[in-house]
Parts: sequence; structure tokens; C-alpha cells
Amino acid sequence: MRTIIRNGHVLDTASMKMTGEQTVVIEDGVIVDVGTAAPGAKADLDIDAAGLFVLPGLIDTHVHFRLATLDFSKLATWSEVEYGIAMTKLARETLARGFTTVRDIGGDVSGLMRAIRTGAIPGPRIFHAGRMLSQTGGHADAEGGPRPVPTCACEMRHTAFGIVADGVEAVRKAARHNLRDGVDFLKIHVSGGVATPSDPLDSIQYTPEEIRTVVQEAQHRHTYVAAHAYSPQSISMAVTNGVHTIEHGNLIDADAATKMAAADAVLVPTLVTYLAMQEVGKQLGLPQTNIDKNKVVADAGIASLEIAKQAGVTMGFGTDLIGETQGMQNREFSIRAEALSAADILHAMYVVNPQLCRLEGTIGVVAPQAAGDIVIARKNPLDDINVMADPENNFAHILQAGQPVAR
Repeated sequence: MRTIIRNGHVLDTASMKMTGEQTVVIEDGVIVDVGTAAPGAKADLDIDAAGLFVLPGLIDTHVHFRLATLDFSKLATWSEVEYGIAMTKLARETLARGFTTVRDIGGDVSGLMRAIRTGAIPGPRIFHAGRMLSQTGGHADAEGGPRPVPTCACEMRHTAFGIVADGVEAVRKAARHNLRDGVDFLKIHVSGGVATPSDPLDSIQYTPEEIRTVVQEAQHRHTYVAAHAYSPQSISMAVTNGVHTIEHGNLIDADAATKMAAADAVLVPTLVTYLAMQEVGKQLGLPQTNIDKNKVVADAGIASLEIAKQAGVTMGFGTDLIGETQGMQNREFSIRAEALSAADILHAMYVVNPQLCRLEGTIGVVAPQAAGDIVIARKNPLDDINVMADPENNFAHILQAGQPVAR
């Protein structure tokens, strides 16, 4: 299939400038030319983008398709068929908002990925961590109720969301199991979280020795470790022991930010999820304990961006929305605009995110040899990044591999 997009203002994501009117040619899903195609050149799909703005497909590096509802009682009882139906809906809607690539950062989505890859369902390209690693009583220890006392210290448990592993040899085994299953990177939890009721936000999870073990296993497979972390202590512990990305980081302080910058670690803030839980969490069954914890991190969100920027920390773009709230995905742009420039926000999404997905040159650019994933906007996001928060009205066309996405 041959697609030609004519006369659009193309975003150069290296310079964060619009290049002026150009024509983009996509053949068999890959961009083959950006420049001045012959006026009479024939195409299967011909789009006149005069006066419009041609952007690469959007990229979100913190999603959870397996967390397919905010009603946690359903998460504990759904069959795989019910999960499949719910995740299919989330994947289709994510693509329709312009996100053509995502990094799924926790939970088994291997079946979803196969269905998208074979064309059985529409959805974004997925770079995935598989099951998250958690200590007993940690943020990914998701099984409710009392548990029998283990018969040995090395005993491990797992769900579709995570593996509970304690001690150096157990976390090594868990990491190797995930890598054997073909994950793209590893995810661990080193602090408490909002969505789980029993682990305080300021709890420190895992030890330096356990973290170094997971990092070593990731490095042996030429990949990296991402860590869920809120508190300065957990952030510092993670990055000084080799973790590459800190997810959330809302309670970061200047010292932890300095350590992140020195380690060349990446912060992936996810501010929209806390707004979502504030707005609809109670209606969707989120317990009061979780709502109280959510307020703490929500109140610190904008300050965390300012602290990280001041320290020179590299930032990516993520959302972390759960289930029914994933429709708010594009609102992350307008929330970040309270502390960051449009160029900073687009740099996080189009330059840093492809690095985290190991897809530099394939996504995040409108250039020859890149994927033909394109969003055509009616308004220039460099002039007002808030337009990216309204895909329904602002996006004239969304293309995946050169073909229009059903909206």
C-alpha cells in the first residue's frame, strides 16, 4: 500500500521545529520519502494536509493493559476471556487516541501482543515488561486476604500481574523467568504505591543486593530495569544500584534528583493517573485508603517535574491510567504544561521514549526508514501543547503503518 501526505507542516523532533510544507510518502508501512513528491504521483491513499501539522505517532511509556478495570474485585475474579475482551477494548481505544506505540510496564500481555501483531485486533505496538517483581507485601503482591506461612524462604508466588520473590536467589530466578519468556525489560517495585492498600507510600521495598541482582540479569540480556518509586530514599537506592528508569517519582527531592542525573537515569512521571483517581476513583470502587494515598502524590506532582528539570534529569512521557480511566490519556499533555514547555514535553515523548522502547529511528520521527505511524493535527502543538489533550477535535487523521486508524 502506498500513502502520500501532501503539503503538511512536518515536525522535526530533533530540532523541535516545524519544517514547512512537505510531502510524506509511505510504502508498505514504512516512510520512504519526506520532501517534494511529484504532484501527479499516484497513491492508494492521498491526503491533502495543507495548513495541518504532521507529527509522528504518539508514544506512552507507562501503560498497564492488564490492569483493565479500577474495580480491583473484578481483577481478582475475571477469567482470561474477560481479560481478553477488556484489554482488546483498551488497546483499540489507545490507538484511536493517536498512541501508536506504548511501553506496557507490568502484567502479562503476551496474548494481546500476539493478537495485535497478527492483525486479529487493532492496537499499538507494545514494548513490555511482563510480570512485575515484588517483595512479599510489596506493591505488586496483589493477592488479597491472609496467606499461609511459606515452607521455605525461597518460595515464590505469581499472578498475571507480578511475581512475589524475596532474597537474591529468588529475584534472580524471577528475573530470569521473565527474560526467558521474552520480556523487553524488567520492572521492580522499590516503594509503596497508591493502588495497593497495605503498603505505605514511604515504605522501602527490596534491598540494594536484590536490586543489583535484577539489574545484573537485565544487563546480561542487554536491557534495563525500571522501578516503581515515590520516595527520595527509594529513588536514590534504585539509581545508585543500576536501575535505569524511575516510574512516577512524585516525592523526589533535590538530592535524589541529583543522584538520578549523575546516574543518567530517566524519570517517567505519570501525573494524569492521580487526577483520574481523584475525579472518578470513588465512583469506580477505589477504597478510601487508596484515595488518601493518591492525594499525597497528586499534590506533589507538579513540584516533582520542577525539581527534576532543575537537576537536569532526563524525563520520558507516561500516564499509568487504570482501566476505565485510560480515556484521559491525552490530558497528560496539559497537566505537564503547568511546569514544562511544549518543546520539553514533546522531547520527552518523541526523543526519550523511543530510547526507552529501543526503537530510535523507527518511532518518534517523520523520516525515511521510520514506521509510517502519523498523527495529523489541526493546530500546532509547539504553539499550544494543550491541543494535544483533545484528540477528537484536534487530530484530523491518525495513521498506523500508513493506514487510517478507525476512530
